[in-house]
Amino acid sequence: MSTTLRIIGYIFVLSLVTIASAASNTNTGTTSLVITGSSTGGQNLASLVYVSSVTIDPQVYYPHETGYIDVQLTNVGNQSIALDVPGLIETHVHIQNSNAFSANLNIAPGSTMDLPFLISVDGPDGTYYPTFSVGTKQGNSINYPIKIEVDSTDIKASISQKPDNFALSTTNTVNLSIVNPRDGDIKNVIITPEGQGVIISPATSFISVISAGSDAEIPFDVTPYQETNVTFHVSFQNGQNKHTTDVVLPLNLGEDKTAAKPVLNDIAVVSQGSSYQLTGDVTNAGITGAQGMVLTVLAPAKPVEPYSEYPIGTLASDDFSSFTLTFVTDDLSSVPVQIQWKNANGNTFNVTKNLDLRTNSGSGSTVTVTRTGSTSSSGSTAGQTGTSASAARAGGGAPGGGGIFGFSGNRGGGLSSFYPVIASGIIVIIAIVLWMKRKWLKSKLKKR
Repeated sequence: MSTTLRIIGYIFVLSLVTIASAASNTNTGTTSLVITGSSTGGQNLASLVYVSSVTIDPQVYYPHETGYIDVQLTNVGNQSIALDVPGLIETHVHIQNSNAFSANLNIAPGSTMDLPFLISVDGPDGTYYPTFSVGTKQGNSINYPIKIEVDSTDIKASISQKPDNFALSTTNTVNLSIVNPRDGDIKNVIITPEGQGVIISPATSFISVISAGSDAEIPFDVTPYQETNVTFHVSFQNGQNKHTTDVVLPLNLGEDKTAAKPVLNDIAVVSQGSSYQLTGDVTNAGITGAQGMVLTVLAPAKPVEPYSEYPIGTLASDDFSSFTLTFVTDDLSSVPVQIQWKNANGNTFNVTKNLDLRTNSGSGSTVTVTRTGSTSSSGSTAGQTGTSASAARAGGGAPGGGGIFGFSGNRGGGLSSFYPVIASGIIVIIAIVLWMKRKWLKSKLKKR
């Protein structure tokens, strides 16, 4: 009986152990299913992380330049995702800041993460496609191709506008043209002109951006005081990389072919008591206009009122204006007339037209000489520039001595210089007639 009870007890204990072992195996299987399910869910979450944007600076690289590629990741899931160290895969693209990325990167749910790569490109001209790659600890890697363009084409800088010649102490406008033929923008463009014996304004010019495929015109005012060269130093940035180029402008001194060119014509001089009045027209035969034009006479003539100076104002190209000047002089044979004006840049110019009345060669114009009580005319005369002139004298005697019946008058006074000879001839003729008629005159006198 006791043996039977002992056997039954062994069987009962063995049954309890078997049940306990089965229960233990059942709990282990459940844990395995939960882990497997968690791994599968992690793969689904990793697929919700994607490359939302890529920024490349510079937009187009020169060969062997450095720059930045900023990759932005976005997690649209509702759980945090752990990332491995990111990288770029391309033999010509080298990451310079690999140590900047931690091995324990986590991108929170509903957020973005920036991954900035400092890179260098050592390839020749062409297009490269480095692959951005980053692994996730819960699932597959994220891969994204990036396009990088390398182009050695440089900007074009040149002088687009300048005068044919530069004049001493005269300001002219010079335009520097910068053309960007590249597919990417350039920025922080600085132009600094340099030269000896020349004043240039502005001293520095700045342009923030010149877009791809566009150009810029930069004006400078150049005033030379000697024949020299001006060098325009041009610097700019492609991304964070600095580049420079120079443009040299020779300042050749000479006559400005586009300048205003005043010409005097239809000149007449009339005596007015002790002074003279000179009238005429001034024409601008140049290409550009003359501003603030003023006329006056110079020594040996002395300007007097009411027209000691005559303001013309602005005289456009091919336009003319009449003027009047009053003056006194002891030598009417030469009357210098000064014409002064300014150009559009404010530079002052002057030229002197010497109205020489002692010659009868020149432009073919008629010189009218008006005297007090008589009028006469002579042939054409020309000054220093071929301008015609006319003159007159008041009173009887010519400067230098001699009255109308004298023989020592001024020979440069036109027809009036022959008055003494004419008067003498008339006296001689009257004397001859009286001598021939002396008997007849005596008989007439005796009868009386």
